[in-house]
Amino acid sequence: MSLHRRLLLSRGLTLGAGLALSPWAGAQTGPIKLGTLTPLTGAGGPYGPVMVTTVKAVIDEVNAAGGVLGRQIMLVSEDDQTNPEAGVRAARKLIDVDKVTAIMGTWASAVTTAVAPLCWESRTFLATVSGADSITALPHLGYLVRTQPNTTLQGRKFGEFAIEQGAKKVFFLTPQTPFAQSQLASMKVAVEKAGGKVDSLIYDDKKPSLRTEVDTALRGTPDMIVLGGYTPDTTVLLKDLFRANYKGKLLGFGYSVNQKLIEALPGEVSEGIFTLSPSSDSGSAAYKRVADITKSASPDPYSCQIYDHVSLIILAMADAKAASGDAIKDHVRRVAQGGGEKVESAVAGLKLLAAGRKIDYAGASGPCDFTDIGDISDSKFRYEQVKGGKLALLKVA
Repeated sequence: MSLHRRLLLSRGLTLGAGLALSPWAGAQTGPIKLGTLTPLTGAGGPYGPVMVTTVKAVIDEVNAAGGVLGRQIMLVSEDDQTNPEAGVRAARKLIDVDKVTAIMGTWASAVTTAVAPLCWESRTFLATVSGADSITALPHLGYLVRTQPNTTLQGRKFGEFAIEQGAKKVFFLTPQTPFAQSQLASMKVAVEKAGGKVDSLIYDDKKPSLRTEVDTALRGTPDMIVLGGYTPDTTVLLKDLFRANYKGKLLGFGYSVNQKLIEALPGEVSEGIFTLSPSSDSGSAAYKRVADITKSASPDPYSCQIYDHVSLIILAMADAKAASGDAIKDHVRRVAQGGGEKVESAVAGLKLLAAGRKIDYAGASGPCDFTDIGDISDSKFRYEQVKGGKLALLKVA
């Protein structure tokens, strides 16, 4: 082989190697992609758009401060439509096409259940606000955490509050959801411990009328009816309870009996309903930042939780000095419960990590301490009641 030919071949091999490496190099120096998978439409539609706005604001702040690992963050947002099939399609796009490092904000438990296997199989980190106990029982290998209290805890709180209100006969009306049975079981323990009784009925949440189910529930003359559905079917249920002249007490999830539902119904239909929600940390600087971002004096708990999702994910990557699902999985607890200096924002935490100091992130939703299976270890709850067309705070406990 001539010298000229050997030189050409050598140069060709060098060029080929450079071309082969360039996608990898670009991936390491280009933007870090994070995804939101929230309900922009469907039953969760009142919450998803605000959640995305919250994440974008945090990312904009971090990017303005120099990004993370010397790279900017790019947000890719998809709509799960509060529907498992749509959620899977959107998650596949985020994982396979957009190549996101983490997905944040799945809301409905059925969506999270469907999406979670795609995440752990691709080693994509998933942070969720879904509450069904079954979610953290999945074999997710640590690629999942949730900031929403599980439904065993929520069910107990429902039962204890019913007893506080003097209810002895409680009826649980709910559609079939991934959390219906665990919530019912926990509620029954609390009510029966106090000498009360709980009956239940699962209904078809697609029916235009639930009067037959209401009549069944009222045969037992319950003191309180617990509403286990989402806003659309709860609206139907409340209309039928009003037509049936039910005079007892009503208790529902805060995400279901929300201001949108209240404004859509005549005042006499919604007046007096009690609601229960996980409580955010309203005294924290992080909560006040979410209030500014959302332009709401009382931001919803999901916007507070997703503020914490994106902050924790960014800080975990900075602590690991790597942008991957593995890095987040291995470092999220180090930045959230590592015994370091308390921080309430991603930017503040990044500064401390850059200075070689340990941090302990506590955010808008409260302390972000996770159990081994990814559950939030503790939470306070917010109790409200519809009064004069508005939700009035009763207590936080």
